[in-house]
Amino acid sequence: MTTQRPDDGSRAEPSTSLAAGRVRAGGGIRAGGGIRAGVEAAGRFRIYLGAAPGVGKTYAMLDEAHRRRRRGGDVVIAMVETHARPATEAQVAGLEVVPRKTVEYRGARFEELDLEAVLARRPQVALIDELAHTNVPGSGRNEKRWQDVLELLAADIDVITNVNVQHIESLADVVEQITGIAVRERVPDAVIRSADQIELVDSSPEQLRRRMLHGNIFPPDLAGEALRGFFKTDTLTALRELTLRFLADETRGDLHERRSLARAETLWETAESVLVGVSTAPGADATLRRAARIAARLQADLHVAHVMPIEARPSDVKIATLRRLADDLGAHWSDLSGEDPATALVDFARQRQITQIVVGPGRRGRWLEIIGGGSTIRRLSRLAGDAGIDVHIIARAASPSAGSPDAGTRNPDRWLRGPDADSGTPTP
Repeated sequence: MTTQRPDDGSRAEPSTSLAAGRVRAGGGIRAGGGIRAGVEAAGRFRIYLGAAPGVGKTYAMLDEAHRRRRRGGDVVIAMVETHARPATEAQVAGLEVVPRKTVEYRGARFEELDLEAVLARRPQVALIDELAHTNVPGSGRNEKRWQDVLELLAADIDVITNVNVQHIESLADVVEQITGIAVRERVPDAVIRSADQIELVDSSPEQLRRRMLHGNIFPPDLAGEALRGFFKTDTLTALRELTLRFLADETRGDLHERRSLARAETLWETAESVLVGVSTAPGADATLRRAARIAARLQADLHVAHVMPIEARPSDVKIATLRRLADDLGAHWSDLSGEDPATALVDFARQRQITQIVVGPGRRGRWLEIIGGGSTIRRLSRLAGDAGIDVHIIARAASPSAGSPDAGTRNPDRWLRGPDADSGTPTP
């Protein structure tokens, strides 16, 4: 169900559904410090997804909480940020609130989700704002709020949360191109795709700008700068389109999976699978994210391969960073040995029945340098073609971003989180 936040603060009404029941992807989302470590999630997981701050994600989440409570559900607010918006504050009334944990850090006091208190309370449903939030150091055992959510799911507690599209890991480079801002707080795609339900909370760019002018999103002293920056009409339009495309991919995935399950007894279907070759060249992270988006659209498994000379070891710091990104994207990493990268990639693809290979530019404008017998790209295309494998060449690398091996220290996403973003969690 899609909900749209009204300008006048009245109750949001349901409209057309764009995403319904989600099937947890492969049971790979687990709690306890990492996506593939710890106890497998058991509770049901709903995410409200928006294109920008102020579309009404928190309002819609609270509205759903009231509906469940009226039906007799045991619902608590584990963490909700109202940002002093009157309509949102009014929605909190009548709901049980689990007290937050107060933490002192670098001479300042912060309030964080009290994970232990919520686990001890054991509600049926917990509401948690801002899935991408980074916890204050020392506030608990998890660095990220999404890790707290996984622990609650593992404890058989249903979680309703929200996130903006710019915090999805595979879209980080696209968002940076649209906004000019490198988003530091990101949620792994595997976590997003593990949701049982993803619902769009939508608002037109014009409506968002009106709400901003009326002081319904940010305080008046911040509104002007926001309207000239992140809240420009073309930026909001591009982010809205990105959100709709992401939801469309998810909806197609549900339909494909349901059809496959329904026809499993009578029809053998070959599955798409994507392999991306990476190196330490600039732009490798952008190539990896692009491959993840291709895999998502194909509803395919994603494999990442780094080819090294036979005697080499994968010790490069940049490779370690890429491995973490691959894990966040839900990909399978492999270190391959071989003097010819093209042959190594195609042999690996044949063994794993991979149907698509993605490569990007190297330091000299190609994935690897020119070597004997023609370029690696040309030889890869020939070998893959003989094997019936499609090759995608990503010709342009995105600018360095917050999670990139070549990243700088850009200002955090001031307009991507809310009016108090600069006073939120400090950088350790």
